Amino acid sequence: MRFYHTQCVNEQGHLMIGGIDIIRLKQMYGTPLYIMDETHIRKQCRWFKNNFDVPGIDSEVIYASKAFMTIAMAKLVKEEGLSLDVVSGGELYTAHKAGYPMEDVYFHGNNKSLDELRMALEYNVGTLVVDNVFEVEKLLEILKPEASIKVLLRINPGIEAHTHAYIATTKNSSKFGLSIFDPQTLSLIQKLDAEPRLQFLGFHSHIGSQIFEESSFIEHGKTVMRYCLEVKEKTGIEITSINLGGGFGVRYTRSDKPVDSPDFLRSILTSIKDQAAQYGLNTPRVMIEPGRAIVAASGITLYEVGSTKTTYAKKRYCFVDGSMADHLRTALYQADYHAVLANRMQDEPELSYTVTGKACESGDIIIRSVHLPEPKPEDLLVVFSTGAYHYSMASNYNRLVKPPVVFVKNGEARLVVRGETYADLISHDVDVIL
Repeated sequence: MRFYHTQCVNEQGHLMIGGIDIIRLKQMYGTPLYIMDETHIRKQCRWFKNNFDVPGIDSEVIYASKAFMTIAMAKLVKEEGLSLDVVSGGELYTAHKAGYPMEDVYFHGNNKSLDELRMALEYNVGTLVVDNVFEVEKLLEILKPEASIKVLLRINPGIEAHTHAYIATTKNSSKFGLSIFDPQTLSLIQKLDAEPRLQFLGFHSHIGSQIFEESSFIEHGKTVMRYCLEVKEKTGIEITSINLGGGFGVRYTRSDKPVDSPDFLRSILTSIKDQAAQYGLNTPRVMIEPGRAIVAASGITLYEVGSTKTTYAKKRYCFVDGSMADHLRTALYQADYHAVLANRMQDEPELSYTVTGKACESGDIIIRSVHLPEPKPEDLLVVFSTGAYHYSMASNYNRLVKPPVVFVKNGEARLVVRGETYADLISHDVDVIL
């Protein structure tokens, strides 16, 4: 059974990605190494853009850049015709330096600083997603009398999808947005709509991440449309745009069953169109923000095996040259992953191993349990579906250097992020002698 979408094994029993032998990539760039299949990223961009489309309703696909953001990725998103979601000044700066068109940028975040808001205005960001009253007040303080900017309001529809607590974003206790059940939210909507410098378009909401139930997304849309009706009835304001966020689940292990039918995407739009007709509302423009679903399965991480150990308690460890510093999600979310020995693909798995790294931390676990052939020193271990939130979350814990990132396509590799050096680690240190 093939796990990886383009899994191919050559005559030597080596894993291939993007038409390149994994051994060659190790020789070219070393390990650890983030490898992104450019062809698959583009395929995912086109899948969402082509299938999130129904006659009679405007729609838009926005890439959620927090999943994976580099200059090369921003340029790819531009080439594929997707809009771009950023959540910090750093992501916005990256998009700017990549030449991404600012009018297609949506700037999110629940606590944007004054500097970030000024940066958004200076760069002429297309749309701000405002989170709360305080942020609106800060924006109006710095917005010039003759200026104008489009805004969406982040709302919390209170839907609890089946996902990890840390990535469920619409519980009533969530830090994001304003509850649709709070009367004060209506007051802010009226303020946004009445302010001549703001072009109030509508709502942004997001019900969580790594969701597999189609019904959760459909119910999300219905709930937002019911709130649009309430807003119209109580304030007379017609909502013209709704952004339903992302959250589309991806495959990390064989047990994961992502929703991958084009009919599912179309059903979201059709349901909203039907709701608008039922309520006597104009059909709003509908946006979604896939991030993980575009890049997760497009990426793998390559490690070199150092050694193995069987403890007195009979627990088997496979040690690799990476760590939680380049693979945080297992420690943070208890996420599960699949791995193979990429230079021994024809060998049968024998025993279950816990894959762990070199960080001085008991929680430094990359995979809790995976069946492998008996690992040997200098074997190459590949962890699948690491294209999202791995490079983005990488740190210098234990003063470990961050790995390079390469794009592979049609038998060629190109470096898009160089690996850090020890000199990089101390480049911001200030040597003060007292």
